[in-house]
Amino acid sequence: MGLPVNPKLMSIRTFLKKKAEFMPGHKLVFTNGCFDVLHSGHVDLLTRTRALGDSLVLGLNSDESVKMLGKGDDRPLNNQDDRAFVLAGLTCVDYVVIFHESTPLELIKACRPQVLVKGGDWPVNTIVGADVVEKAGGEVHSLPLLEGYSTTDFLEKVRNS
Repeated sequence: MGLPVNPKLMSIRTFLKKKAEFMPGHKLVFTNGCFDVLHSGHVDLLTRTRALGDSLVLGLNSDESVKMLGKGDDRPLNNQDDRAFVLAGLTCVDYVVIFHESTPLELIKACRPQVLVKGGDWPVNTIVGADVVEKAGGEVHSLPLLEGYSTTDFLEKVRNS
C-alpha cells in the first residue's frame, strides 16, 4: 500500500513554486542531513533551527547520497521515503526536499535561504553553501548539539547489545 501522501514532501521544482508565494520579508531557513535514525538530538536541533526563521526547508540526502558519504555498507538503515515521511511529520519542519548529490550545494543555490544551519560538529567555515548564503547577505549558524545524542553512538549501542 505504501506511505500516505504528505504535502510537506516535494521536489525542488514544487518547493520553488511555493517559495514564489512567500510574503516579502519571509525568512527561509535551510538545513540538511541524512537523518537515518531520528533521535532526540535531531528533534532538538531541528526545533532550534526552525526558530531562526519563518519556515524550514530540510534537504534530505537520498539513499545513494548517503552511500557516497561513506557512512557504512549498511547505511542508510531507513530508505529515503521512510526518512522523509518521518521528518515531514515534525511540526518544526515545513518542507522536505530529497537531493541526490554528495552535497546540498545545488539545492542551497536553488532555494536561496536567508539562514543556513548545521549542527555544532560543523565549523561555520566548513558548512557547504555558507559562502553562497553569506554572499547574498544571509546568516550561517553552527548550533550546539544536544550532548550524548548521535546516530553513530546509537547504532554502536544497538550493535553491541
